This record gives sequence, structure tokens and C-alpha cells, in this order.
Amino acid sequence: MTKRLYNFNPGPAALPLEVLKQAQEQFVDYQGMGISLMEMSHRSRAVEELNLETQQLLLKLLGLKDDYDVLFMGGGASTQFALLPLNFLPQDKTANYVLTGSFADKAYKEATHVGHTHVAASAKEQNWQSIPVFTEADLAPNSAYAHITLNNTIEGSRYQDIPDVGNTPLVADMTSDILSRKLDLNRFSMIYAGAQKNLGPAGVTVVVIRKDWLEQGSKRIPEILRYMTFAGHKSLYNTPPVHSIYMMNLVLKWTVQQGGVEQLEQQNAAKAKLIYDVIDASGGFYQGIIDAKDRSDMNITWRMANEDMQRKFIKESEAKGFEGLAGHRSVGGLRASAYNGVSLEACRALADYMADFAKKQG
Repeated sequence: MTKRLYNFNPGPAALPLEVLKQAQEQFVDYQGMGISLMEMSHRSRAVEELNLETQQLLLKLLGLKDDYDVLFMGGGASTQFALLPLNFLPQDKTANYVLTGSFADKAYKEATHVGHTHVAASAKEQNWQSIPVFTEADLAPNSAYAHITLNNTIEGSRYQDIPDVGNTPLVADMTSDILSRKLDLNRFSMIYAGAQKNLGPAGVTVVVIRKDWLEQGSKRIPEILRYMTFAGHKSLYNTPPVHSIYMMNLVLKWTVQQGGVEQLEQQNAAKAKLIYDVIDASGGFYQGIIDAKDRSDMNITWRMANEDMQRKFIKESEAKGFEGLAGHRSVGGLRASAYNGVSLEACRALADYMADFAKKQG
């Protein structure tokens, strides 16, 4: 095998090499059954056991108990932007959204097509530079729920603490920081995440939902759009993305082997610090985009003096084995996504390259 790249792609993103090798070994013949997992019926015992084990393992790693259901769905987190209000936004209530980045804004816009919405706080006019402060008093009367995006993949910001919304059901898009740090997730009625950052490959979306809130879901929408349908059939109502769930299973077991979420949180902080320290010590050569207090450990963003210099930085980085350092096409700049599967070695190599590049450019 050729030397693997230092992969800082934002998603699909780096997967642990150990996981990839395990999957490779089982690819053609799953557990000696003479058939690939991708060829098996989703009604088979092997798939049902894999499905259940993965759900239980995820709940344990998240610190949640059996008062939550885990659902495996398709369509990515973007589909959840629409499914959430379809299920939980009746016409006589209002959904609250906090706008902290591009994906939070997209979630809000989808909800406006379904029912009454209210922007409880927004950082849009500040170009998403920080996480806006809001309190329960900023929520609309007769609230259906409050939605936040815990980590903003494109911009590189995150909530450091879970906001207090009182008795209003709290929902979070956790796509880009799930399992990256220890949080009291019992405070949420629902969280959701596309798998392609910290959970596995693209193809499956996780929804973790409190059972007592699940029962309040709409009965007037098609069954295939109801969370209750997926919960009632243990995510096997229709054909699930079996191989993506299998890969998630391996990633979750790898997470346990690393020492769980607490250990990964410490490593993620150390990885991010290596890169932020170079940015902050560069005398303005590298310019951080997000207020320091709201910086993400998962998505580290910065700019340089001009686009020509940024293009040179990317071109030289690629020649040195770095992948995925260009910022999102909508905002430009530079971004290093240092998810759980990105090693400390990769982040140290990037920090060294950044320091060396700045020195050579004067």
C-alpha cells in the first residue's frame, strides 16, 4: 500500500486504519457465512443482531439509557431538517431555531415550509464569527421545540455548553461532533447526526430520540416519514444501509478501545491546540476566523492574507501528503477537520508544515 495521506476532509472523512483493515477482511465473506454482508437480507438474523448491537453500543457511548431509541435512517442530516418539523411542529405551535452557521440556517429554512418558526438568536450578521447567547426568555410562546447545531462544520464554531431552554424540548444537529466530547445528552429530546464524520462512512444517519417525546410525533404524515415507524420496526421498516451500519459498528468498538469519549475528548483538544497555537503565534500570517472562546476542536478554520497565498499553501500541502485543507466553497479560506479518526501524528505534521510555510514566506 502506498503511504496514506493525512486526511483532513470534512466528510466523508478519515476513518481509523484499524477499522478499514477489519472491514477489508470481512468484505467478501462475512464471519465465515460464505456471503458478503452487502448481499445479505436485512431480515436475516446476522443483520438483525448487528443492527441491535450497534444501537445499544451507541447509546452506551453517548451515556444514555433505554428511555431513548436509536434510529438508523437515510438521507443525511439534511433530510432531518425537514423530518423534524414534519413530526413535531403542529400548526398551533412555534419551532425555535438558533442560527450559528450555514447548516443551522438550512435547518431553519426547511422548517419555515412546514409551520410557524422563530429565530431565537442569530450570528448571521456577524458572518457566523461566534455563538450567540440566548436564554429561555428568547424562545417563542407555545414552543414546539428549540433546535441548535452543536458544532458548525463549515465555519468552525461550537457550543461549549448546552444552553438552558427550560421545559422546551431541545433538539441538536450533532453531525460533526458526536462522540468527540463528553456532554450531558439527557438534556436533549432528540439528537441527530450524519455518520460521515465521527461514526463511519456516508450512507446512514443516526437519530437518538427520547421515547416519551417520540410518542408525540405526528400521525398525519406518511408512515415512511414518521420517526415512530422506524422506532417500531427497530430501523428495519425498509431496507437499511446495512454496510454503513456495519462500519459504524466497527468504529464504535474502536471508540471503546481508545478509552471511550472521555479519552478521545482529551486527544481532540490536544490535536486542535497544536494547530490553533500555530495560528495564534503567526503574527497575523494565519488569521483565525472564529472568536477564540467558541472555537471548534473538530473543524479548525483560518484565512491568509490573500487567495493567491491560500492556493499556494494548498498546492504545497498536497505535495507533502495533506488532503482536504481547502475551506468550504461557500466561505473560502482554509479548514482542517480533525475528527476522531484523525491521528495526533497527522495534526502534529500539519502544525509543523504550517509553521515551516509561514517561516519560508516571511
